[in-house]
Amino acid sequence: MKCVVDTNILFSFFWKESFTRKLLLSKKFELIAPKIALLELERYYNEICKKVKINKKEFDKLLDELKKFVKFVEGKEYSSFTNEAIKISPDETDVDFFALCMLNSCFLWSNDALLKDQNRIDVFSTEEILDLLF
Repeated sequence: MKCVVDTNILFSFFWKESFTRKLLLSKKFELIAPKIALLELERYYNEICKKVKINKKEFDKLLDELKKFVKFVEGKEYSSFTNEAIKISPDETDVDFFALCMLNSCFLWSNDALLKDQNRIDVFSTEEILDLLF
């Protein structure tokens, strides 16, 4: 089953013992995300390293590992859905995620409850993902 993964879920990948990381690695889903999510992870690497107590080299290694499990998609691939996504996205910073969901006819995995304030794309939290699986 294909799903778009929000950046807030991808941040959890860097916590080596997190349950979300284990779920991301489980291969239960075909994970995709807009490339801007990757850029956002790289932009916040200092904060991520500080929170999870890793250095830049470890961060880069984990980021390379993440790229094996998540396909990061260029904006041009889903740009035909951007205008429609703008109309439904409760947060302008998540337009790319909604557009990618529309392109792939799939749901969004995010713990941001605000993103549920629309009726076009299903948004599931990690807890709801677990309910789907079990």
